[in-house]
Amino acid sequence: MSTPQPDASQPSEARAGNDRATPDDLLHTRTGTEVSPEDLVLAAGRDVTPKNLEWARRKLDEEGPAALDKLLP
Repeated sequence: MSTPQPDASQPSEARAGNDRATPDDLLHTRTGTEVSPEDLVLAAGRDVTPKNLEWARRKLDEEGPAALDKLLP
């Protein structure tokens, strides 16, 4: 049984893309728009409940939109 070989028609950069880490500035997803408590709850992997929404409101009051940046890579 043979092992799969990379497609020789693709540039070496495309073939090697899976072997390299993605630069940090490409990982951040915030678009500069307002961050809602729901956004923060979901980014934290929590269910949207009144208790979690209150946690997110406090976090946003304390840290602002940076609270979301701290949760996302």
